[in-house]
Amino acid sequence: MIRVLLADDQPLIRRGFRALLDAEDDIEVVAEAGDGGEAVRLALAHRPDIALVDIQMPAVDGIEATRRIAADPALAALHVVILTNYGLDEYVFEALRAGAAGFLVKDIEPEDFLHAVRVAARGDALLAPSITRKLIDRFVTQPLVPGAGLAELTNREREAVTLVARGLSNEEIAERMVISPLTAKTHVNRAMMKLHARDRAQLVVFAYESGLVVPQ
Repeated sequence: MIRVLLADDQPLIRRGFRALLDAEDDIEVVAEAGDGGEAVRLALAHRPDIALVDIQMPAVDGIEATRRIAADPALAALHVVILTNYGLDEYVFEALRAGAAGFLVKDIEPEDFLHAVRVAARGDALLAPSITRKLIDRFVTQPLVPGAGLAELTNREREAVTLVARGLSNEEIAERMVISPLTAKTHVNRAMMKLHARDRAQLVVFAYESGLVVPQ
């Protein structure tokens, strides 16, 4: 069962998402929050698998809530997915830096929304290659710390991180690198540990900020 926390200051939006999620046999909404501070408290109380968090909320916004969740070791297993009204909301990249696993646009089709929740629950980043390119082109004009952290990675780990940044799944990475899916997953996980990345989304951020991947 995938346990979900909803955080949005608009009750009608929360009600719509809840109705959609609760209708699924494998998904359960365990709590609702109207602001970021409440979202963090409820996350600690309920320990959900996924937190769907709106960016713009009163008091504590979605970015700060994400930052607090990502910084709490007790919530290490919780994947934060940012909800936004715009595909290129100016805060999205900041949210990824704060520790979000990805983001969803609120006008997403219901079946795609449900699929995205399940993808996030598996620990995969919700970053389609096209969206990743747009975000990077707009927000990362140059690497913050060129080459930072690259020396910690083996050549195969660098290759795996590069492919993660291009939006490939473990199975696709395995095919591209001519290795087993388990070995591909091992390369990705080791890279995450060495770079202190919370999830695959932060590997994407690292890949572009370090210069490992250059926007086309």
